[in-house]
Amino acid sequence: MSQKQYLKTIEREIQRINRIIDFKIVRGEEYSREARDHKLLLKKVRFYNRQGFFRRLFPSILSF
Repeated sequence: MSQKQYLKTIEREIQRINRIIDFKIVRGEEYSREARDHKLLLKKVRFYNRQGFFRRLFPSILSF
């Protein structure tokens, strides 16, 4: 699986979790587990985006 496909899969999972959280908020239910999963997935997306940023910023240094 390429990095692009992996990020797309994570983004789909974030959207799915967001829908679950929205339904739970409307029903007045607890959603702490989903919030934790959401936070973890966002952290993964940010990590991969930051890694790409540094590769674009310093391409000659990181190509060793």
